[in-house]
Order: sequence, then structure tokens, then C-alpha cells
Amino acid sequence: MTTLVSVPRTAPVAVPPARFRDLLASEWIKTRSLRSTPWTIGLTVLFVVGSAAVVTLADKAVGSGPADFLPFDAYPAAGYWTLMLVASSMGALTVVSEYSSGLIRTTTVAVPARGSVVLAKAAVTAALWTAVGTAASTGSFLVSQAILDGRHAGVPITHPGVFRALVASALLAPVCALVGLGLGVLLRHAAGTMVTSVFTLLMLPTMFSESNRWSADINHAMVSAAWKRLVQTWGPDPGSLGYTATVPGSWIVYTLWPLITVALAVLVVRRRDVG
Repeated sequence: MTTLVSVPRTAPVAVPPARFRDLLASEWIKTRSLRSTPWTIGLTVLFVVGSAAVVTLADKAVGSGPADFLPFDAYPAAGYWTLMLVASSMGALTVVSEYSSGLIRTTTVAVPARGSVVLAKAAVTAALWTAVGTAASTGSFLVSQAILDGRHAGVPITHPGVFRALVASALLAPVCALVGLGLGVLLRHAAGTMVTSVFTLLMLPTMFSESNRWSADINHAMVSAAWKRLVQTWGPDPGSLGYTATVPGSWIVYTLWPLITVALAVLVVRRRDVG
């Protein structure tokens, strides 16, 4: 005769929901675990600082007058266009790489609050690229002024216009990285996101001149145009036929682009399927 023994049922263990700091730690681990991340960042900073050195060495007009801050020697467009390209691409890859590999499904199963996941990605991306942008901006300034000191044309960081240009160039990296991240969430496709980022950040502003008011307004609403105005130390020419962006307006552009793209990403990711 067999005796049936009843096994008491155990109550399921309640798993506490992931806290936002846990999401931050998870996203930081994902970012630093990629072998390409430190190499990409290091080479980008080296290129940006090196471009400042090359442009400053090639500026033959330096030293012919009184020492003044030369913003586009310290912060040459070629170096910072490259920084915009790399930052936006890396920001996009934090999202599209998970979509392409299918890891995003695991992430959303573990953390159903999809908006919090996007915000954690945005926070880690902003912190990382602010540090990268600060290193590139400070390095560009120091290298350019070290070269100019040999021609008795260097200026200190306290010189008028220097600090604004340094901060604007440092913040250019996180602004572009967050724009790339937002576009990555919206498009979910690597190639499409890269092309859209390059077109929006670098190519679109060149299509609008400052000769007409409507065209100038569109141009001034672009990130690259805002950076150029913030780095520029001289005011608008009263006799010019063009329309010049304002410094406060350029700071607003810096603020709105990442805020709008990340906000749209959070809104969209809450309303659609993961796949």
C-alpha cells in the first residue's frame, strides 16, 4: 500500500523591481564591456586634439598683432565635426546594437518599465560623453595655446570668450550622443540611424544660408550652427546682410535637441512592441 505524502506549496518569492540605480549600473557595464568603446574614445580625442595642433601650426598669421583668443585654431571645425559624427554614432549604437542582437527583449522582460531603460541609457551616455567632450575640449585648448605661446600669442583660460567656447565644445559631444540615442530608439536600424544622424547634424545645416530670415532661422536651430556661434567670440557685423544667431538662442538649441529626442524616444518605446 502506497502512502501519499502531500508536499506543502511554497509561496512564490517576490522579486523586487529594479531600481533606477540598478539600471544605471547595468547600462554602464554594457558600455564598458565593449572592447571598441575605449579605443574609439581614445582615437577620437587624439584626433580632435591633433587637429587643433595641426590647424594652429598652419596658421601663419598668428603673432602679427596683439595676442587674442583664436577660437577656430583651438576648436577647428574638422575635429569637432568628427567628434559630432562619432558621438552620435556611439550614442545610437547603445540602442540599435541591442535591437539587432535581440538583447532588448531580455532587457524589457527583466525591466518592463521601458521608459526607465531609455532614461538610464541616456544618463550613462550623457555622463560618458560629457567626460569625453571635456577631455577633448580642454586638450584642444591647452595644445593650441602651448603652440601659440611659442609665438607670444597664447592666452589664458580667463581670457574673454575662452570659457564659453570651451564649455560649448565640451557639451557638443553629449548633445550629439543623446540625439543619436534618441534616433536609435525611434528608427531601431543601425544604417538608417547613422545616415539620419549624419544628415541631421552635419549635412542639413549646410542647406540653409543666413541670407534670408526663414533660412537663417532653420540654420540657427541646428546643433552645428549653435556650436559655431558659441565658439565664435566676435559679435555680428552691423553692415552684414546676413542674420546671425544669438548666444542665448544657441544655448537653447543645445538644450532642446537632446531633450526632445530623448523625450520622443521614451514616449515611443512605451507605446510600441519591442521587436
